[in-house]
Amino acid sequence: MFPGNFFWGGATAANQFEGGWKLGGKGAACADYLSSGSYAETRKITHTIREDLKYPSHEAADFYHHYKEDIKLLAEAGFKMFRLSINWTRIFPTGMEDAPNEEGLQFYDYVFDELIKNKIQPLVTINHFDIPIALCEKYNGWESRELIDLFYKHCKTIFTRYKDKVKYWLTFNEINTALLELGSYLSLGLRNEEEEEFLKQTDNPELRFQALHHQFVASAKAVKLAHEINPDFKMGCMISYMPRYPRTCNPEDVLAAKQEENMKVHFCGDVQVKGYYPYYALSYMKKNEINIKILPGDNEILKQGTVDFYSFSYYLSLCISADPQYAGTGKCYVGGAENPYLKATDWGMQIDPAGLRITLNDLYARYNIPLLVVENGYGAYDKIEKDGSIKDSYRIDYLKRHILEMEKSIEDGVDLIGYTIWGCIDLVSASTGEMAKRYGIIYVNKYDDGTGDFKRIKKKSFDWYKGVIASNGRNLE
Repeated sequence: MFPGNFFWGGATAANQFEGGWKLGGKGAACADYLSSGSYAETRKITHTIREDLKYPSHEAADFYHHYKEDIKLLAEAGFKMFRLSINWTRIFPTGMEDAPNEEGLQFYDYVFDELIKNKIQPLVTINHFDIPIALCEKYNGWESRELIDLFYKHCKTIFTRYKDKVKYWLTFNEINTALLELGSYLSLGLRNEEEEEFLKQTDNPELRFQALHHQFVASAKAVKLAHEINPDFKMGCMISYMPRYPRTCNPEDVLAAKQEENMKVHFCGDVQVKGYYPYYALSYMKKNEINIKILPGDNEILKQGTVDFYSFSYYLSLCISADPQYAGTGKCYVGGAENPYLKATDWGMQIDPAGLRITLNDLYARYNIPLLVVENGYGAYDKIEKDGSIKDSYRIDYLKRHILEMEKSIEDGVDLIGYTIWGCIDLVSASTGEMAKRYGIIYVNKYDDGTGDFKRIKKKSFDWYKGVIASNGRNLE
């Protein structure tokens, strides 16, 4: 049974949802220079805005002009929590200004006031794949320690401004995506000199690990600052969690799965929850000749800035084999071998509800702090019927199966405090740049060719989720 104060809700990100490109004094973020198109084929990072390309973040779902309508819909569904992010460039357009942009601060005041009025708790991600492009160009993003102080200034501004409106905060979205080659740009703001297709950037693991270290320090300093400004603040990390299963019971497969899960999932969580670099990460860096600069005082900062709760995204599990012939056979863009026991979405994401229970138990055993599932959802091609309805029974089935596993984990003794479904209102997919890959329980009339009037339409899953929340998870039919 779910606890009475459980946070049911939904989640979004400014660069995928907000829109308002160049409005209200907003500056350009790295996401604003990422074109639409698939990762492997046509999606580009550009150094100028090109007329022959579409940039989905510029309009996204236009929350900037629809926030009152959207929050009203969330309230109708009974949401207890809404996860959103503050776009850094709406507060500091280049990230380097001495004074913040008042119009940007005011926009989020309006949003938070509307949420509070509707008794919805804001959960705010401070940085969700939207580093100011000016910082990418001047400093090559998080390669430079300069960003630590600039991020600190941004945090001090928003913590002070919203100290009585926001209680729950996340520092960096899916911080461990920095460990993937495809995380170099959106996660870390690292740019190539030449314009290239997204997955064909030249990779530099040492540079990624150095940039990630700077984010660790920045996150810890932000957590410490937050607790000084308002001791009631609850600060969390946010990890992209994909459990790794061994493909077989061959000990080599088991070891390969454990090693990959440690480095690609647990490493970042261990640093942010425990406050130090784990032994296996230090060993990995030594073996791979990855040498990063950790300045005197950094390790002390990491110890002082540990988080209060652990949040994560969960969509799929991966199957790992030590045998090279099975690598990448799972058809998922993040790799892995195919799992014969699971079915996959149209985008190759292997659906594994039981894996969420496994994940929750593993995490709580490892950290013993409150857990929050802040992303989980089903991306699909939704169809508007002739009568105007959207019968997304497949999404209901997906969410229901994951909610049942969460309830089992609570019965196991896990301290799970909330669940915010991803893209509760349709938004641009971070992985593909598409509107066609829809996650919401609310449809947005916007299409990949740029057409659409942004009209909001409730899907079948809207009324279903409303019933789930009203019954505190007891009614899943």
